[in-house]
Amino acid sequence: MIVKSHRPLLVTRHSCIVPTALDSLSFAAVLCVKRLMKPIANLIHVEDLKLGLDWYQKAFPGAIVRTIDDFTFLEVNGFALELVLADERVGSGKSGSVTYWLVESLEYEMDRFKSIGSIIYRGPMEIEANQWMCQVTDPFGNLIGLRGPF
Repeated sequence: MIVKSHRPLLVTRHSCIVPTALDSLSFAAVLCVKRLMKPIANLIHVEDLKLGLDWYQKAFPGAIVRTIDDFTFLEVNGFALELVLADERVGSGKSGSVTYWLVESLEYEMDRFKSIGSIIYRGPMEIEANQWMCQVTDPFGNLIGLRGPF
């Protein structure tokens, strides 16, 4: 991104361009350079860490178990599934964001998730471009989104 100005500019450590003289309100806006943001982890609150880890290994059979400083998590294609104990501040269940996973066959994955105890919570429903979506549950009531062709 190229910014032309007759005023001197300061580039901050956060890749933002800030005018050094803020005497004009018309130029007082801070322009930030676009930065790549990529999701790297999903924190999943469960009541039982061992049961959660065992179940998520079945749900994501290609996951790699990783342990760093006594913290065990699952890595799925460079994305971390981090299981932590639910508590009074953040419980488990259907009360927030849902991460959607791209699948090759929604019908196959729905059957596979049901075979390990999931309930189809929402869907399946057609969305766009011959894609379908649904939400399934884990044993703790959390939701997992699945998206792909039926």
